[in-house]
Amino acid sequence: MKAVEAVGRNIEQAIENALFELKAAREDVDIKIISEGGLFRKAKVVVSISEDAIEKYEKKEENRAKFLEEEDGLVISKTELKKEKEAEKEAKKEEKEKIKEEKKAEKEAEKVREEEGKEEKKTKRKNKIVEPIEFLTGLFKTAGKEVEIEAIDNDDCVIYSIKGEDLGSYIGYRGETLFSISYLTSILAGKTSKRVLVDIENYREKRIESLRSLASRMASKVAKTGRYVKLEPMDPAERRIIHLALQDNDKVTTLSKGTEPHRYVMIFPREYKDQ
Repeated sequence: MKAVEAVGRNIEQAIENALFELKAAREDVDIKIISEGGLFRKAKVVVSISEDAIEKYEKKEENRAKFLEEEDGLVISKTELKKEKEAEKEAKKEEKEKIKEEKKAEKEAEKVREEEGKEEKKTKRKNKIVEPIEFLTGLFKTAGKEVEIEAIDNDDCVIYSIKGEDLGSYIGYRGETLFSISYLTSILAGKTSKRVLVDIENYREKRIESLRSLASRMASKVAKTGRYVKLEPMDPAERRIIHLALQDNDKVTTLSKGTEPHRYVMIFPREYKDQ
C-alpha cells in the first residue's frame, strides 16, 4: 500500500488517520489536501509514501513476509505467536513459584538440620559411602587412564576437575557420559552440604562458551536476514544459557517451543516481539 485516502474532523486528524493506516512516519510521506472540511463536511486528504522512502517500506514488507513464511510452507500467525508468548510467560511464572517453594523448603530443611545438630552430622558420616576422589581415581585406574583430579570448592558445589590424555570418550556426545559419571559420583558421596559435580577437561565451561557463541552467531544471522532461526533440542539448563545470552540483545528475542525432551529455542527479530 503506497497511498491512502482518509477523512477526519479536520485536516490534522485526517492526516493522522492516513498515517495510522499506512503505518508510516510523517517525514516519509507526501500529503495532498482534497477538502479542508467545514461545518457539515469532513476534511479529506490523500497521503502517499514519498519516492525517497518507498524502498524502505517495500523492504520492511518483504522482511515481514519472509518472517511469516514457515519452512514447510505454512505461516506463523500473530495469534499463534501471541499464544506462545502467553504460554512462555505462564511457564516463567510457574518456574518462579517453583523456585520460591524450593527456597522455602530449603530454609525449613536447614532449620531441621540445625536442630538435629551432632546427630545430623553422624547421619551424614554414615551415609557417605566413599570419597569422590577415591572413587574417580579407581574408576580411571581400572580403565587404564592416568589422570589428575582437583577438587574445586565453590559457594554451592564442589567440582572434581579431571585432566588427562584421550578422555573424549568419557565426555560422550554432548556430555552424556560425563553427566552419568557425575551423577554416580554424587550418589556414592552420600548426603553432603554442597552439590558434587564432575568435570572432564573443562567440558562444562567449554560447553557454556560454545552455547554463548552459538547464540551470538544465530542472533547476527536473524538480525541480518529478518528471519527466525530454530536451534537443536536442548535440556533446560542449556536453553537457559541461550536465553540469558540474548536477553539484552536489542535486535532479537528468544522463545522456547516443543515438549521435553525435544524442546528447543527459536530466535526471532525483536521488531516482531509484541505483534
